[in-house]
This record gives sequence, structure tokens and C-alpha cells, in this order.
Amino acid sequence: MKSKESVAFAGLRQVLGTWCLVFAVLCFSAVGGAETDPFQALRALPIQDSGRIKPYDTFCREVLAIVHGKETYESRPAVEVVTTWLLHPQAWEGREFIEIRYHLLKRALHFDETQKYFSLRQIYGSDRLSLVMQELQSKRESKEKLDPYYQSLQRLESQVSLFRGIASGEALRFAPGLDTAWLSLNQLSSGASEQFATITKIFIQGLEMQTPAALASAERESRLISLQSQMTTAVESFQTLARGARPDLYPDSKTIQAELFYNSMHPFQKAWIFDFLAVVALFLLWVVKAKSWYQVAWACALVGLCWHILGFGLRVYLTGRPPVSNMYETVVWVSFGVMIFAMVLEAVYRWRFALLAGAFTAGACLLLADNAPVVLDPSLQPLQAVLNSNFWLTTHVLTITISYAAFFLAFALGDVGLYFYIRGVPESAPTLRAITLSIYRAMQIGVGLLAPGIILGGIWADYSWGRFWGWDPKETWALIALLGYVAVLHSRLAGLLKNFGLVCSAVVTFSLVIMAWYGVNFVLGAGLHSYGFGAGGVEYVATFVVLHLAAVIFVAVLHRSRQASAKV
Repeated sequence: MKSKESVAFAGLRQVLGTWCLVFAVLCFSAVGGAETDPFQALRALPIQDSGRIKPYDTFCREVLAIVHGKETYESRPAVEVVTTWLLHPQAWEGREFIEIRYHLLKRALHFDETQKYFSLRQIYGSDRLSLVMQELQSKRESKEKLDPYYQSLQRLESQVSLFRGIASGEALRFAPGLDTAWLSLNQLSSGASEQFATITKIFIQGLEMQTPAALASAERESRLISLQSQMTTAVESFQTLARGARPDLYPDSKTIQAELFYNSMHPFQKAWIFDFLAVVALFLLWVVKAKSWYQVAWACALVGLCWHILGFGLRVYLTGRPPVSNMYETVVWVSFGVMIFAMVLEAVYRWRFALLAGAFTAGACLLLADNAPVVLDPSLQPLQAVLNSNFWLTTHVLTITISYAAFFLAFALGDVGLYFYIRGVPESAPTLRAITLSIYRAMQIGVGLLAPGIILGGIWADYSWGRFWGWDPKETWALIALLGYVAVLHSRLAGLLKNFGLVCSAVVTFSLVIMAWYGVNFVLGAGLHSYGFGAGGVEYVATFVVLHLAAVIFVAVLHRSRQASAKV
């Protein structure tokens, strides 16, 4: 018997699915006229990987992002690249397509540190490979926390094993077996194997249509249409055989198509584009003094928000849970909250600074999430057991992370305030008073969300771990962040912090949020919240914090010197 929680969330998924389908029809009609894709049916072929069933297109994108660092290789789509690993792996032995970023790992393997991509021959040809792999194994056996060097070495191991798994067919699981495990290509029945061979033959013919001679052919489009029809028939025949053993384990085509739409439309990418267009419109508003640019900025921000909501709706529909289970999803969720809070403040006060700070911050967060797949994994992953509760994910995790959005907005407004202090705007200027009031309101919103979020986390901890509070690093830093912002609000209320002090506090105090949000998971890597742990980006985040602290010190010295000069 399903719980009320499951039934309610299933209803929400159905609504989201219908809404996303309508939006998909509109979007596809807007981008019509694209070249016939002979691999369209192959992209939709279900495959089991990483604990869930996904389209083959998603699998290829994720694999290529891990191995190559991008979802395309030499402008070729992931499906074409990864399938050729299976069909002709020898052709890839000498190609430099495996990404190695960390300079110390390159040095350890005696590679050129200015080179980014390496071939399998180069990697296997290193006389240091076996030694460094032994070191990695020793670290694992001792259960020590891996530093960036060993993390990059572990990634290299995964990259090579992924390629080998696809080349051998072991990593490609296209059909469910008699139990819940899916079968690799090598385990398929003879009939299914023969049908998959037909698919590969049509695939090779499709690749031949990319040659210079085929591109110049007048009959190319008709040939592509014929190949697309043949591929559709072959894939459908294979699916019929694959579904035969366990039809109950085979996915619904509507879910597969929704994920393909999510992959092709890149909704979060379009969201940050419109966010930055809103920023440009606001700058033009101040330059040309035409009020129409204010409406343009609002229109761009709203369109960006719609794309943001579409992305969220699709992820919720596809995963059946709130999209806040890893760092990537929290970054996307926080950027959404920043935009919502900025729009609310802008609609109430119409000072333009809130919308500017919100649009820029949301756009920057989404741009970062879109271009750092190694650090922020965008793939859709199943929930770990400790998180397997839509109720607590919705109440605790969403509440905590949305409070970070309010603090992030206060931080961005603090940056705007520092800019005006650098320009020498008087302390009593309406502009600075508007910015400080916006900062104060944003901090109030953040505290009003973080406090109950921490309490709800304690209740969930008691439910999951048998204790309300245990001074876990995540719990402790969330409390430190709350106390830091409470201290700022009380100091402002008591008159201890004037406008300049509040602006500086908005920038400085956000470092507590960064530690609670990013530092505990990616720097400390300790505690019971291990499901959120990750690696990478430490040097960039540290530089970001240090530069802002240096900016606060610089502006504080400049401001004090101006005050001293004014008194003289």
C-alpha cells in the first residue's frame, strides 16, 4: 500500500510531466527544420547504468563527459563517439581523447604538463603507471581521505575502465534478465544479438553519410530519411526482444522521451543566457536612461526563470524526487532561489539593484554548473538510502539550501555596495540606503529559513540516526552560519552596524555559508553527511573567498581615509 507521501508526489510528477510535454511541443516546433537524424531511435534505446534506466543518449553523454571532459568530441555527438568505441576500439588506442587535468598527476606519469588530452598508448606506456596505481590501492586499503592527486588518479582509473568496459560490451546493458539485473551485450540471447548487429550496421551506414563525398551528394537527405526509418524499425525489433524476459522492468517510453528532450534543450543553459541578457538590459538602462530597458530586463529575467522551472520540472519528473541530492542540484536550486528573492525585492522596492544582483548571481551559478561537470556532476543519480524520503528532502534540504540563496543575494548586493563605496558615493545617499535595506531584508529571509531548516534536520537525524544533534561537521557549520547572520542582524538592530558595516558584513559572513555548503563536503569530507561529499574546485573557491576578503579590506581602508580627510 502506497504512503500518502508517495501518492502525493506521484500526482506532482504527473502534473509536471504533462506541463513539460506541452512545453516540449512548443519548443520543438520552434526549432524545427533541423537535419534528419538517422540515430534518433538509437538515442532513445533504454540502457541500465549507475542504478537507473536511462536513454542511450544520456549514457553516452555522461561517459564522454567523464572520459573526455565534454559531451562532444571534435564536434561529434556523444552517441556517435561512444558507439565507435564498441565497434572499433583499436582505432581509439592512439587518439588523444582521455582528459587529465591535474598537473601533479601528469608530472608523476612523466607526461607533458601543458598537454590536456592523452591516448591509451601514452597512459599504458608510462613506466610509472603501475607504481602510482599501487599507491592509490594502498590509500584505499588504509581508508585515508584522498587528496586532489589521488582523486585525479582515481578518475583516470575510472576513465580507462569505462572505455574498456564499453569496448568489451560489458558496460552496455540493454536488456533486463530474469532477475532484476540487466544483461550486457555479451549475455544477450542469439536473437537479440543478431538484432543489435543489424542496428550497428545501420549505424555504420549513418556514419558514412558524414564523409565529404556524402555531404556533397544531392541524394543525402533522402538517404538519411531511409536510414532513420531503418534504424527505427531495427531498434523497435530489438526492444521487443529485450522486453520479452521482464516487461515489468522495461521503462515507459514517455519517460525516455522526456529525458531526451531535457538533454537536447539544455534548459539551465538557456536560463543563464537570459539571466545575463537581463543584466545587460539593466546596464543599458543606466547608460541610455530609457525606461523601456527596465521592461526588457524584467522580460529576460522572467523568460530565464521559465527555463529554470522547466529544468527543475523535468528533473523532478525523471527522478521522482526534489532536485537537491548533490552539489550540482543545490547550485541550480540556490540560483533559482536567488532569482525568486531578487524579483520579490525588486517588485516591492523597484530599486533595480536587487534584480541586477539576482540576475548576475543566478546566471553565474548556472554558468558554473554548466561548465564544471568534473566538480558538479549534472547526471541524474538514484538517491542514497539515507536520503530516501521525499518528505524530508522537501522540508529539510530544500529549506536549508534556499536559505543559502537569500544569503547569496545579500552577498551580491554587498558587492554592489562596495562598488559604490569605491566610487565615493556619500554614506547618506539614497542608493546606499536602498542597497543596505535590501541586504537587511535578504538576511532576514535567510535566517528565517535557515533556523527552521536546522531544526527539521535535527528531527530527520533523530529519525535516521537516533539522535537529534551530534556536532557533525555539517550540523556545526550550519549552526555557525546561522549564529553569524543572527549576530549581524542584532548588531544592525542595536545600531552597532551602520550602512558600511552592513555592506562589509554581507560579503564577509557569506564565507560561513560557503564553508557549510561547499567546504564541509569538498574540503573536510568528514561526518555522517557523506552522501554530499565530492572533490575539486578548492583552489577556485579559496581564491574567490580571499579576493572578496581583500576587497573588503581595501574598501574599508579607502573609506576610513576618506572619512579622515573629510574631518580635516
